[in-house]
Amino acid sequence: MDGVMSQEEINALLNNPADAGTGSGSDVLNDMERDTIGEIGNISMGTAATTLFSLLNRKVDISTPVVSYANWSDICDSYERPCVFIKIAYTVGLDGSNILVLKENDVKIITDLMMGGDGTNTGGELGELHLSAISEAMNQMMGSAATSLSSMLDKVIDISPPQADLIDLQQTIDESSIDEFLAGEFIRISFRLEIGDLIDSEIMQLYPISFAKEMCQSITRNMEDDANSTPGGQPDSAPQQSQPMGQPATGQPMMAGQPMMGQPMMAGQPMMGQPMMGEMPPMYGQQVNVQPAQFQAFAGNIPVNYGPENIDLIMDVPLEVTVELGRTSKSIKEILDFTPGTIIELNRIAGEPIDVLVNGKFVAKGEVVIIEESYGIRITEIIK
Repeated sequence: MDGVMSQEEINALLNNPADAGTGSGSDVLNDMERDTIGEIGNISMGTAATTLFSLLNRKVDISTPVVSYANWSDICDSYERPCVFIKIAYTVGLDGSNILVLKENDVKIITDLMMGGDGTNTGGELGELHLSAISEAMNQMMGSAATSLSSMLDKVIDISPPQADLIDLQQTIDESSIDEFLAGEFIRISFRLEIGDLIDSEIMQLYPISFAKEMCQSITRNMEDDANSTPGGQPDSAPQQSQPMGQPATGQPMMAGQPMMGQPMMAGQPMMGQPMMGEMPPMYGQQVNVQPAQFQAFAGNIPVNYGPENIDLIMDVPLEVTVELGRTSKSIKEILDFTPGTIIELNRIAGEPIDVLVNGKFVAKGEVVIIEESYGIRITEIIK
């Protein structure tokens, strides 16, 4: 009104010039909280990159995060259209959610790699199959990230299955239909994603400011608890009085030749009984009587109750017997194409003996027979 800025506004301008006017007080993060959120994103995405590598069998690099404030208009102006919004809600340990934003073409490449392709089959529209596949990938990625977050916060963190939606930023969208925090200002964490030579792109995580502050407070409380639980973090109940040099801690006069508690024993100094806790071992140069170790010879007689007759003790233990007709391997794409009537060719020729496994161990070969109305197996060879 009078054109004069308050001290809080001046501090906000000095601390975050680019974010001046975006909020004050509890509506913004201080420098320590922004660093903490960046570290959370860095650790979480590092774990997620390892999981994504195991899914795609391609090298995955995710850069260090860049934390900033944003609103819906910023996302619409700066990000590729359309894009995929993946909502991750926390169900245990934290109360809130965040949104992961991926480009449409990046999702097509990832899902093609998951289905056994080479990442070049990106034609056509993004459909339910792509959204389902990327949701499963994000479920595993963010699940592993939640495990890392559990270690940071020292409590169990769990998420619900992610929900993926294709969002066309060119159209007018009701922000509340995606998530209520998109109606205002939120925290944007940007990462650079590289997958082999197929993807070199940007992904984003969007956090509500209140949820980001909650995570920062949880980490701060955890650090304070750790500090208080360590011996150095608790005040001593009674300060220890320093003893004069040469006096024992008990206050009793020291006997001649008796070593002090915690003091090294000099070479040639006699030991009195067993060494006490806190004393150092004798110094090098002291004579020690060393003798070769002697062991009692093993008796040649076998114990009376030791032998094959004791196998009766385990005769009633049940074992699982499995008959394996054959094997084959299929890609996810081929499995999704299964319909009633699909024929799967196995790696075994008709009439060839089949394998018999006991508790998963290959023990015999046999042939299939029919006993009344049931299948059976006739053993033809025992594997030694």
